[in-house]
Amino acid sequence: MFQQTPVYDRLVAERGDVPVQVRGEADRIHRDLAQILRQTSTSQPSAPQNVFDPKVPPTAP
Repeated sequence: MFQQTPVYDRLVAERGDVPVQVRGEADRIHRDLAQILRQTSTSQPSAPQNVFDPKVPPTAP
């Protein structure tokens, strides 16, 4: 990858390793959303896949 520099090491010491923290949060959110979507799709099989899709098809006039 890339070599860390003394400036980067000092920033990590002062502020923490922000990129690692962000990746960790993104992974956690991804896992949470995947779990929620799995639960939603199994508990509501007739729910529309898109929130803009009508639940009942319109009838012809």
